[in-house]
Amino acid sequence: MDKTIVELVVVGKDHEGVVAGFTNFIFQNNGNIEKINQNVVKGLFGMYLEASFVKKIDMAKFNKEAENLAKKLKMEVNIHYEISKRKRVAVLVTKESHCLQAILDARGKGKIRGEIVVLIGTENTLSSLAKKEKIPFVVIDEKDQLEAEEKIISTIKKFDVDLIVLARYMRILSPNFVWRYPNRIINIHPSLLPAFPGAFAYVQAYERGAKIVGCTSHYVTEDLDQGPIIFQDAFSIDENETLESLKKKGQKLEATTLLEAVKMHLDGRLEVYWGKVHVKPKRSR
Repeated sequence: MDKTIVELVVVGKDHEGVVAGFTNFIFQNNGNIEKINQNVVKGLFGMYLEASFVKKIDMAKFNKEAENLAKKLKMEVNIHYEISKRKRVAVLVTKESHCLQAILDARGKGKIRGEIVVLIGTENTLSSLAKKEKIPFVVIDEKDQLEAEEKIISTIKKFDVDLIVLARYMRILSPNFVWRYPNRIINIHPSLLPAFPGAFAYVQAYERGAKIVGCTSHYVTEDLDQGPIIFQDAFSIDENETLESLKKKGQKLEATTLLEAVKMHLDGRLEVYWGKVHVKPKRSR
């Protein structure tokens, strides 16, 4: 029997009645709760609720009622459901082009199932790539990250985005942002996590005399560089390796590692439970 899956993410100041309010709302609409997770960090409440509906539902009416409930409870709600199998992708960038270029090349060759609908940059450096590919490029350069995230959220809603890809986006996303898109934000990190977290992974690896360096693509959580790991790859370090040659090799691997994770997500091969990514067998095209 076919059923509609709807994801609701509720974010706001922690107080009583929020969980009961939304679970009752689902039941009143003849839905069944498939998953529910909630968390509180420094007074900020976040809840992820996945519900299924056997009967056809009026999504416009459902969305309006959910937003009214959220307003009544002084919370914010994000609602996500997939209209088609072809997911819509937003890519967030700063100024390094290698990861973005790999994604755009794969797009041009028809090697990814999703549609790149918008590029969002902290500066204008990579806008020429977007122009060449005829993809909208939005500059969000607010210094205050929370203000920047408000504009990013607005842009993501405007373009009806299903997946967010951080292609060397050099800012740390807040829990307020991350909670809205559970297992829908993919990042690339230049180390075999959990080793050498943070922004200077290659420097740390070089200074510590690491013999193998790699890259990790992972889903983003509120814990920096500790989200569920999707894909990893590595290369050996030569005795005569310089920091610059190490970075060059690493950047090439970053691009392929991120692209592989994005392709697996868009192919519907990834499931996350108990904080671990489980990969389904590859489907034939």
